[in-house]
Amino acid sequence: MWIQTTDPLGNGLLSALTAAVPILVFLIGLVVLKLKGIVAAAIALVAEVLVAVLVFGMPAPAAAGAGLLGLLTAIWPIAYIIVMAVWLYRLAVVSGRFAVIRASIGGISSDQRIQVLLISFSFGAFLEGAAGFGVPIAICAALLVQLGFRPVKAAMLSLVANAGAGAYGAIGIPVIVGAQVTGIDVSELSRALVVLLQPLTLLIPFLLVLILDGWRGLRETWPATLVVTVVFSGIQAGVLWFLGPELADVGAGLGAMVAVFLLGRVWQPRRIFREDGAEAPVVERHSLGAIVSAWSPFYILTAFILIWSIPAFKELFTTGPLSGTVFTWPIPGLAGEVGYENGDVVSAAFSLTPLNATGTAILLAVIVSFLTTSALHLRDLFHELWRTLAELWQALVLIALILMLANIANYSGGSASMGAALAATGPVFPLLAPIIGWIGVFLTGSVVNNNTLFGPLQVATAERIGVDPALLVAGNTAGGTTAKVVSPQSIAIAAGAVGLAGREGEILRSAIGYSLGMLAFICAWSFLLALLF
Repeated sequence: MWIQTTDPLGNGLLSALTAAVPILVFLIGLVVLKLKGIVAAAIALVAEVLVAVLVFGMPAPAAAGAGLLGLLTAIWPIAYIIVMAVWLYRLAVVSGRFAVIRASIGGISSDQRIQVLLISFSFGAFLEGAAGFGVPIAICAALLVQLGFRPVKAAMLSLVANAGAGAYGAIGIPVIVGAQVTGIDVSELSRALVVLLQPLTLLIPFLLVLILDGWRGLRETWPATLVVTVVFSGIQAGVLWFLGPELADVGAGLGAMVAVFLLGRVWQPRRIFREDGAEAPVVERHSLGAIVSAWSPFYILTAFILIWSIPAFKELFTTGPLSGTVFTWPIPGLAGEVGYENGDVVSAAFSLTPLNATGTAILLAVIVSFLTTSALHLRDLFHELWRTLAELWQALVLIALILMLANIANYSGGSASMGAALAATGPVFPLLAPIIGWIGVFLTGSVVNNNTLFGPLQVATAERIGVDPALLVAGNTAGGTTAKVVSPQSIAIAAGAVGLAGREGEILRSAIGYSLGMLAFICAWSFLLALLF
């Protein structure tokens, strides 16, 4: 049995710097050499294999096993969830239902302050939960422009609003992945995010109104702003605490939209605010039946995910009659063949769960939605699946490469080596943990990739300084979420959506102050929580 070591060079700092080389190679490839993400990740993966085998002494079969586990995890459940979620969204678009959804939201109020709460914050969160991967930023920014917002302001507002939902995108995949690569229970990480990130989420609706119309706007719209923040945060926190991350955005976004719609029946601001003073554009009206029908794919999705989240349903596959449908294989080269310095033995295994996987719940929502949509034909169903795969394959390959890199770093001792060096900062590290997450998302554009890269590092450091690992992984996630506001990928998506391609710098300058301000808030709150708990 090969025993993992965290200091192969006899100098903790030098060993840690060597362990960090693959990550530095990846970041330099992205930022300095301007390589495509998958090219930079492939080069970094080669560097990781060399560091693990030649420096940390990891046997080649163990390195291959760690890489295989990363690849399998990228396919199942991550790629499965992502593809199914985006497929469902694309079917809603091609069927014409999504146009009705947009019109139903845009017609609730002509006041731009209410519109930004409805569209950028609430509807954007719903889209983040249902699809993610830039979909909410593109759609919400474009919709605001259609409703009369200035392009730069529309893009910036949609980017800032996304900070309330970015941690739980694509049916909670950033949290699910963060839990998988760190060994933290998903529910434990979800609850840590409630404690750490929810105070910022509560403030974001107020911030959006302040950006748009200052303190006067906040005074004039406080009933709607308060309703949005209480309903949204209440549902999001409740879902995270009791069910997990899968419906945290979908449920919160839907709840906030319904709450504002109901409030609008009894209250409207006395002064209708529009930045340019012009009349609100005419929005197509639809019957209540058409609106209910248009939203149906997402009601169906919510119902299936809720069923899949019920403890009694989960028990069917652990100790119940369906446990035989869960297939588990030990990973060759790792399971029983690698040991830790403390004497524990690695028991790495891959589990295939075809029936109780979250992706299967989404697939069933796709099938039911298709069967209840007369506007769709069978060829549309498979055509949109093909378009989804063609659109996402590079992102999925990138995720797979980074997961392979991260697993090799974890099992070779590289992550623990970097954590040991960072632990030298002692009790100050929780103040810095979200900054690491901010850097990760700014460079990779993905909270998923950020948690894969730096989640194990946060855990290794937490264990050495005596801080709850879930808190630091939550800090990594939360810090990364604030970076989505200004990551180059997000900025490019927003610029393209509002017709400002080539003028990304204007959007970046308008948004960076808010991103850094939210990061500072998360850093201070993370540090305080570490001191208290």
